[in-house]
Amino acid sequence: MENKEIKNNSMETKKFKGRVIAGGSLEGEALVSRQGVNTLATFQKSALKNAKKVISSDQNNPDLYKKEITGKILCLPKTIGSTTGGLVIQTICSMGINPSAMLFSEEIDSLACSGIILAKNWENSSIIAIDKLGDEFLNYVQTGDKIKIEEDGTITITK
Repeated sequence: MENKEIKNNSMETKKFKGRVIAGGSLEGEALVSRQGVNTLATFQKSALKNAKKVISSDQNNPDLYKKEITGKILCLPKTIGSTTGGLVIQTICSMGINPSAMLFSEEIDSLACSGIILAKNWENSSIIAIDKLGDEFLNYVQTGDKIKIEEDGTITITK
């Protein structure tokens, strides 16, 4: 799909199309990481504390460190780190403290994919995952932008 930019008075929107991994539709606020997200380092402390929300504990990711992730639309290139990554995602989904969506500029890795699919099927999680949105997507989106996700993998960003 061709990315489209529309300017309407002071509001600017741009659309991107990706591959649906775990479908759904919603609107929410972007939280952006320009580097790979280490799922274990990001989510583990909140999961172990049985917290009511995830506050990123990954000191090596300045985009996310000490920021609330629960309910946000997490925009990232990919996940990195431990082989427990999928289990960590499934765990936070089972606790209901997960991001509402994970939007990947690159192709999703097998660990994140397995955790999201298991959470959807075993935990009845509503988490959405879309990948292959491209570098232009990650360069364009900013933390705090409003995002609309459609069932077909269309993402609309409003600034």
